[in-house]
Amino acid sequence: MGVVISALAFLLLLSVLVLIHECGHYFAAKEAGVTVEEFGFGLPPRAKTLFTYGGTRFSLNWIPFGGFVRLKGENLERESDRHKRGSFSAASIPARIVILSAGVAMNFLFALLLFTVGFSVGRWIPTYLTYEELQGAAERGEVHLVPGVLIDEVIAGGGAEQAGIPVPSILTAVSGTPVTSPDQVAPLQEGKRRVSYALLTGTGFTQEVTLTLPVRDGKTGVSLRASPRELSAPARSVGKAFLLSLREARVVTVQTVIGMEQLAVTLFSQGRIPEGVTGIVGIAELTHLSVQEGFTTYLRLVALLSLSLAVLNILPLPALDGGRLLFVLVELVRRKPANRQFEITTNLVGFLLLIGLILVITYNDIIRLF
Repeated sequence: MGVVISALAFLLLLSVLVLIHECGHYFAAKEAGVTVEEFGFGLPPRAKTLFTYGGTRFSLNWIPFGGFVRLKGENLERESDRHKRGSFSAASIPARIVILSAGVAMNFLFALLLFTVGFSVGRWIPTYLTYEELQGAAERGEVHLVPGVLIDEVIAGGGAEQAGIPVPSILTAVSGTPVTSPDQVAPLQEGKRRVSYALLTGTGFTQEVTLTLPVRDGKTGVSLRASPRELSAPARSVGKAFLLSLREARVVTVQTVIGMEQLAVTLFSQGRIPEGVTGIVGIAELTHLSVQEGFTTYLRLVALLSLSLAVLNILPLPALDGGRLLFVLVELVRRKPANRQFEITTNLVGFLLLIGLILVITYNDIIRLF
């Protein structure tokens, strides 16, 4: 039953994100008087026409992720055909910029909405990339933090291994003296032959354990790092939650761009997909895990993916919204359209490369699973 629910949640996630994105293009085009010939769910080839409404074919396509809106005249070569009434190229340059950017804007606004709800109603913890950032957030009152010391590794042959120190665990005291920072541990062990560790371990770090272990040259054979012992969010107003949403959008955007850069460098220099990059199979796996953890975790995944979709689509790469927008901006600067055959070829090559990349990432996800 859990697998069925996760599958439905995965399909809902993809459907909502694609629908929101393509609706942005669709309504912007309609507002500009541009004819929308097809609204496609998934990527071509076409599997089935679902229905026709307002002169637009709504279709289901064989590649079951992504989507597109096909506008009148955008794939034609002859200038006389491309500039007929209702065609994309006949619209003004500002109108075309709005149409191409509308899908990204819709995904971005949808993510901001979900983040605002999550940070206010759900009391989500914002993304902090370092422990120092988390401490700064606690000082500003964004989160409630009780600092702790995490034991995340036991060195082979050391005293901690002999004593059976569990990993991971939180070190709360050394020989009865409370500790809240890794820097406090070494002085408490200096000159000692044995010390006792008070630990929190088990699921959720709820089990209390005290173990005695030998000390050699002031060390017990554990790796320590600063980590929250307790972390929660205070009640927030909608205004404060919205400001945190803007910050979250900035952090996720920067990390998405960095991830794309790492993907390109690793793929072309080493011929492999770097860790942390996932495709449709990986997203399905994340959806399953988020559903198991609860609705708010699932909702946060939807927000993150909506924002990532916006960032990826606005990048100036062929076949993506950003790549097509680039040609319009070139036309604005040059005061004449780019060579039409070059534009079509560039977008076609970009589309084929995009499909190839999706297949490679999907294959990598499958190999990683099995």
